[in-house]
Amino acid sequence: MIKSITGGGRLTTLILLLLLIVLSVASLFIGAIDIDVGSLLKDGMELNIFLLGRIPRLLAILCTGVGMSVAGLIMQQLCQNKFVSPTTGATIQSAQLGIALAMVMFPAMGLPMRTVFAFVMAIAGTLLFVFFVQRIKVKDTVLVPLVGIMFGNIIGGVTNFISWQAEINQQLSTYFSGSFALIIKGNYELVFLVAPLVVLAFIYANHFNIVGMGQEFSKNLGVNYNFVLILGLSIAAVITASVIVIVGQISYIGLIVPNIVTLFKGDKIRGTLIDTALFGALFVLLCDIVSRVVIAPYEIPIELVVGIVGSIVFIVMLMYKLRHGKKAIRLGRKKVA
Repeated sequence: MIKSITGGGRLTTLILLLLLIVLSVASLFIGAIDIDVGSLLKDGMELNIFLLGRIPRLLAILCTGVGMSVAGLIMQQLCQNKFVSPTTGATIQSAQLGIALAMVMFPAMGLPMRTVFAFVMAIAGTLLFVFFVQRIKVKDTVLVPLVGIMFGNIIGGVTNFISWQAEINQQLSTYFSGSFALIIKGNYELVFLVAPLVVLAFIYANHFNIVGMGQEFSKNLGVNYNFVLILGLSIAAVITASVIVIVGQISYIGLIVPNIVTLFKGDKIRGTLIDTALFGALFVLLCDIVSRVVIAPYEIPIELVVGIVGSIVFIVMLMYKLRHGKKAIRLGRKKVA
């Protein structure tokens, strides 16, 4: 639809890019402390806030939006299910479990060890979920994410048990509610890992499409099914874990953004990845601006804003799928009759 209205996919991409640039510049001047262009170079305190706080925050927002959206797109393509994402595929919960284990086992090693454990557990949890789903005989579109949600709840329960036993609830709570409020220069650079991983995803985009068609199809085209599957899921898991470690949990981005973009651009990853990345960054940026202005000069965690929007969209998607699934069954019965 958008493609026909704008006269082509490139114009859509350009519009998204321009909107992102405009909102990015505007977001730099929104916050508890008022900053304007005129006094920026005259006031040393304002300049420090701008360089040490506002710019790092913006970069973290953009990396989070791009990364989580692309991670969701990859998982949906590999699993051939529009409801699979880091939120419904136990990836986020697995990363949080890794952080909890690192806090208990290596409390003195801080962020580096938490990052390693988050990466390892996110990959392991995601692969385990997909391994289990592939062995479900009933490939119902709605059943798969529900299994993922239950699997994630089990992992979340283990994480909560560990945090209560080790008395690290307060430390761990930072990773359960995403917020950009504490992002400053020197403590956010890990999210830059998103950039090379997104590039790697673009390189293997066609392979992800082929693997999504099944093992036999991949074999016939000479594509190593297991290698590409593990590579794609690992990219999605590491992107998610890097965001969780720095920003905390931000749900539903990887679920709703790819679905919205593919409605207009189709399912081919290489054709949708750039727009998905741009729209994801734009979506997170908009939610962050809302979180800063709704009760200004205070702000609410962005997880709350994204969670509300994402939950509504997720419910609508489920109802739509269930309704149209029932219609398809009724039509099939009529044809048989």
